[in-house]
Amino acid sequence: MTALTAPPADAAGRSGARAVPRNGIPLTRLVEVELRKLVDTRASRWLLAAVPLLTLVVAAGVTIWGSDAETAFAALATTNLMPLELLLPLVAVLTVAGEWSQRSALTTFALVPRRGRVVGAQAVALVLVTLAAAAAVVVLSAVGTVVAAQVRGIDAVWDLGAGLALRSVLAYLAAVAVGFVAAVAIRSTAPAMVAGLGFLFVVPMISSVAAGLWSWWAEHGAWFDLSWSLAFLTGPQVTGTQWAQVGTSVLLWLALPLALGLRRLLRVEVR
Repeated sequence: MTALTAPPADAAGRSGARAVPRNGIPLTRLVEVELRKLVDTRASRWLLAAVPLLTLVVAAGVTIWGSDAETAFAALATTNLMPLELLLPLVAVLTVAGEWSQRSALTTFALVPRRGRVVGAQAVALVLVTLAAAAAVVVLSAVGTVVAAQVRGIDAVWDLGAGLALRSVLAYLAAVAVGFVAAVAIRSTAPAMVAGLGFLFVVPMISSVAAGLWSWWAEHGAWFDLSWSLAFLTGPQVTGTQWAQVGTSVLLWLALPLALGLRRLLRVEVR
């Protein structure tokens, strides 16, 4: 009898067999999957659909009841971008914490054992969605500026500079990062939503009261209050000190909690 022997690896490759990539699933495919999952739930779809709907409602309201100054491109775009600070952090929480609340993390991490790559793909997907939403709002705001000028019989004012637009998008990316960090650290949808929204809306009110009562906080609070420092980005000019305050508060409230949350997420048992 003759024994059957397996062909060499290079022969198998020449015969048309497909080798498995050493690094597993490509990151681009993971991002594509996360983008599909991001709009896979009814809540996420409604939150994303609310962005253009709110933009159209605000543009119509400003056209009918607003002043001429409010129909300028910069004022209209800035007003329309504000809902992103509320809606997109919720989408980030649903994307990341939903894996754990809906108990799909076990399947996800069984298919992709390297959890860091999954979290990285989720972060990239959220950045892409945020940029797309901001671009849609700016385009709709431009249309609203033209319509408002035609309805009111005035000249359209195009006063939104590229620097202000980019800084505004950066501020809203940081707001989305708040929801992302809360979801990574807590890994439960409802508590992460409460934590993220509380940090974005309740903490600034407390900080404002503290600034009125405590002179030291009024002078130095922007170094520690993320919402306070991010507000500088939507102003006409940003000084070097203000950029330093933005960087310090981002390291304190985004980078450090994210590092601690990722460390725990990579080690926690998936159930």
